[in-house]
Amino acid sequence: MVDIVGAGFGRTGTRSLKAALEQLGFGPCHHGSEVFKRRDTVFDWLDAVEGKPVDWDSVYTGYRSTVDWPGARFWRELAAHNSASKVILSVRDPEKWYESMNNTLFRAIQNAPATLPPEVEPLVRLLNKVIWDGVFEGRFADKDHALRVYEEHVAKVTREIPADRLLVFNVTEGWEPLCIFLGVPVPAEPFPRLNDRGAFATLQQARRAGASA
Repeated sequence: MVDIVGAGFGRTGTRSLKAALEQLGFGPCHHGSEVFKRRDTVFDWLDAVEGKPVDWDSVYTGYRSTVDWPGARFWRELAAHNSASKVILSVRDPEKWYESMNNTLFRAIQNAPATLPPEVEPLVRLLNKVIWDGVFEGRFADKDHALRVYEEHVAKVTREIPADRLLVFNVTEGWEPLCIFLGVPVPAEPFPRLNDRGAFATLQQARRAGASA
């Protein structure tokens, strides 16, 4: 059962937030990149997309927190599953967020070959169902639509999660607001600044493997 639910979209500093939570003692923290390591959970996530019952405790075995997709797609379910959990909504300038998404994950999906290696196909299907179809209704290329979805998501989480249970957080703010929210001391070390391109790199490898098959 996770104690920290990350409701922020991918490319909002989720890799840095993962590292920060783990440094503060709330790890291991699940991140989109973890799905590539724990492929046994892919079909659980696909079930969740289809509205089927999911054993969240099983999916998150060994984890204390979660950020990034696919978990962020199910922030309501995860927040309800553990009513004592805290919710962190990571945010970023919408224009910069769209540019980052467009140049990484969306480009990789657009360039994916028609035929993928069997071990990669379910992962790409998950990305399509959770993100591109599930969140953006297949219209991410429509920038105005994607930005509207992003802004509506932020408003929705802010509206539905009680203020004492929610932190709206930009990683550029550093340790202080995060530590105050979680009730832990501020570390002496600098706040982690990481750029998550792990999932993007994996998809690029899949694209090359499919092209050479």
